[in-house]
Amino acid sequence: MTAFEIGTDGPQVIVVGIDGSDTSLRAAAYGWGLARRQGSKVVLVHVIGGLGSVATMVPVATASAIQAGEEFTEELRTRAEEFARTTAANVPYTFRAERGDPAAALMRVADEVRADAVIVGASAQAGHRFIGSVAVRLVKAGRWPVTVVP
Repeated sequence: MTAFEIGTDGPQVIVVGIDGSDTSLRAAAYGWGLARRQGSKVVLVHVIGGLGSVATMVPVATASAIQAGEEFTEELRTRAEEFARTTAANVPYTFRAERGDPAAALMRVADEVRADAVIVGASAQAGHRFIGSVAVRLVKAGRWPVTVVP
């Protein structure tokens, strides 16, 4: 048995990456539905991307970017609380805000919470077809089943 096999029939901990996009919010709804049916816990993870090199050279821009990221994170947290209260009652969940590269942060959290599954929304960015999306990087890591919600 590996470290991630805990002897159950379904996922007990589901990590869901959310960034506010329509696909990530659908992924959260899908994850919550799965958790409700399986008796699982949901760990919502919002990753605040790293600051670009230009922003770090301009302190005012850096402070503004950090504040905007924190405000958006709180907005997502509030939306998650509302959804949990009105739609996904009785499904235990946590909301985590992480900094850095989205794929790396999701992998780190999934390992930390011993996730049985990871759910993300499909990327709508055309460039990801060439350089790889967060979902592709998670699948390549090969440590958990990854569901990509359109």
